[in-house]
Amino acid sequence: MLRSSSLAMRGERNPLSLPPVEGAVVLLVDGLGSAQLGQRAGHARTLATAPGGSLDAGFPSTTAVALASLMTGALAGEHGIVGYDALVPGHGVRNQLRDWGGPMDPLRWQRLPTLLEQTPSIVIGEQKHAASGFTQAVLRGGEYRGARTLAERFALARDAARERVLVYLYVPELDRIGHDDGWQSDRWVDALEQLDGAVRDLVAGLPRRTGLVATADHGMVDVDASGHLIVEPALLDGVAHVAGEPRCLQLHLAPGGSADAVAGAWRAWLGDAAWVATRDEATASGWFGEVHPDVAPRLGDVFVASRGRRAIYLDAADPARGMIGQHGSLTPDELRVPLRRFGAFA
Repeated sequence: MLRSSSLAMRGERNPLSLPPVEGAVVLLVDGLGSAQLGQRAGHARTLATAPGGSLDAGFPSTTAVALASLMTGALAGEHGIVGYDALVPGHGVRNQLRDWGGPMDPLRWQRLPTLLEQTPSIVIGEQKHAASGFTQAVLRGGEYRGARTLAERFALARDAARERVLVYLYVPELDRIGHDDGWQSDRWVDALEQLDGAVRDLVAGLPRRTGLVATADHGMVDVDASGHLIVEPALLDGVAHVAGEPRCLQLHLAPGGSADAVAGAWRAWLGDAAWVATRDEATASGWFGEVHPDVAPRLGDVFVASRGRRAIYLDAADPARGMIGQHGSLTPDELRVPLRRFGAFA
């Protein structure tokens, strides 16, 4: 019999108070924050009216970090994936979703065992990700089954739920549309309606004593060009590498650089437009949970996390300025995600 969470399956506490079940489905909707679901509840009545609540997905509020946290039960300071782009000491900045291999060995860079390694499990996502480094790092242990469309993936989940195992179903469509058009766009709402219908049909077909939990990795903030801030060149004096993403920059200093001095300069420039903290300040505030010594060098010496509808770019010609929906920072719209229960979990 499956226990109700990764902690319970190790004989530990059950913080979500979920009952024991014979099968479980975890639906991860990329980019569906609690604020977005709440403001579009009329277009997603299955998800919006289900029992449950919400929780914080973890910081930085970005997919690579949050999925690693979901699958390990730990925050970034322990599992070691610390941003969208992150410094690989001695090898420069690498993307944490795509740039695997070499010093970013999937079996070592993500430091912790996954939930999928501890119980019979099936992973359902897009076929193109089946053998990716990120899948090996974060989803290792599960049998991967891939399909291209949302409908095809939900059909796979329906069949997998009958196998009485843990099923993980990943839905990327809302996040992609949000980045391109914004989460307030008609296209995003249309995709939400399609998703909600698919959830309704999946729940209706769940076997007896099988539960489904729907959650997300982060929310989203729409940022138009009026919220773009272009970094003044002097602010990069003494900065050797810039990692993270436009909503949350991680500044790595050159040898001999002063984190306090750099943080002070960025605070003077940004005022209340961002939270600016040194690594020591952010760690002391618990932004990353416990920080393992192997992970500490991957974290920026200074963090710059945007407030409001703002994003920070190093170059006015950065092609990423075409992205509308964004995330990565500390705002509730980005950190807070739904946790909704269905079937035997309801």
